[in-house]
Amino acid sequence: MKLVALFGAIALAAGAAAAHDYQFHSLKIDHPFARATPPGARSGGVFFTVENTGTAPDRLLSVSSPMAGVAELHEMRLDRGVMRMRAVPAMEVKPGDRLELKPGGYHAMLTELKQPLRVGDRFPLFLAFEKAGSVEVSVWVEGMAAGAAPMHQQPKP
Repeated sequence: MKLVALFGAIALAAGAAAAHDYQFHSLKIDHPFARATPPGARSGGVFFTVENTGTAPDRLLSVSSPMAGVAELHEMRLDRGVMRMRAVPAMEVKPGDRLELKPGGYHAMLTELKQPLRVGDRFPLFLAFEKAGSVEVSVWVEGMAAGAAPMHQQPKP
């Protein structure tokens, strides 16, 4: 009987650990995560999905975190065979649409990191939306996905 209770507790904890999404007004924010950074790195990306279940568009205007001196919304784009990154003033989320912040595309860029991002750590990220207002999410630091290139390096042919 104790084993059943133990496995039940483990399953419940695993489910809670895997599910980190947030419902905020008509916006669903899913799986905020960052990749671990090497020692001495001064920047890192944060990724998540925003789904607008409402009837009006909204815009993600800014991000901030006590983990970094500077936090900006960025996009990466292929320009004449070279990946380029630039800050963007806002990201629109249309009704019924999903905005994906993912490696190699839109993302939240943290610079002047206060400490390295280590696998298993969590830290707060504040998202400011034009209509919905501000919400705090918990970012989980994950390892590099198998075969994935770091954000500032291109895969070798």
